Amino acid sequence: MRFLEKNPFGHYLIIKKMLIRYLGYLTHRRYRGFNELKIEGSKILNGLPDSNVLFVSNHQTYFADVVAMLHVFNASLHGRKDTIKNVGYLWNPKLNIYYVAAKETMRSGLLPRILSYAGSIPIERTWRESGQDIKRDVNKLDINNISLALKDGWVITFPQGTTTPFKPLRKGTAHLIKQFKPLVVPIVIDGFRRSFDKKGILIKKKGVIQSMSIKNPLNIDYDKESADEIIEKIEFAIEQHPSFLRVNPVNGNNI
Repeated sequence: MRFLEKNPFGHYLIIKKMLIRYLGYLTHRRYRGFNELKIEGSKILNGLPDSNVLFVSNHQTYFADVVAMLHVFNASLHGRKDTIKNVGYLWNPKLNIYYVAAKETMRSGLLPRILSYAGSIPIERTWRESGQDIKRDVNKLDINNISLALKDGWVITFPQGTTTPFKPLRKGTAHLIKQFKPLVVPIVIDGFRRSFDKKGILIKKKGVIQSMSIKNPLNIDYDKESADEIIEKIEFAIEQHPSFLRVNPVNGNNI
């Protein structure tokens, strides 16, 4: 890595590396200390291509979910199997990992702005802003930025667009999948909303077992499957289809 090398968004990679290292060291005990993170399927990460991979996940906090994924991804790529033991994996992190986040969230304070430099793709919500329901057209620049990130590396997205469980998935995710044809990898998380506040910054409770299950890439026919069919496939994969709520209304994921 050249000292002044930048990513497609103009961020200096050396600064991004230092931020990931520092924030990673600060947050490690949140997943292996104050609380524990049970990981399944991390070996799948090692077989993925270096770019055009889209991770789809349910969402429980604004930031703790993403930070946990960055820990797990880097630990796995440095030889850890379903563990984030020994934080040395942060010394040389994967720098082409990005995550989709609401622009207003990433501008809500100093820490979100720092986290944004570490890999966010800020987008304008088309359905909600400042706590109010809205309706506006998709910003084409946002689509272009997601395309840039996929061409460069891995992208994490939360297709429900909210931390509220069992909310319908946004069809925009399916349209992105049909347009850019990424390898789609589902992730199911749990326990984060019991551990942290809604923002995922303050520790709400200690001794919680958090979980992260990384599943095999979805088999998607990008040309023949409709957006609705892709959405339903993702809903089942990340365990947010309404049928999960009916089968397990008390102990189901995210409750």
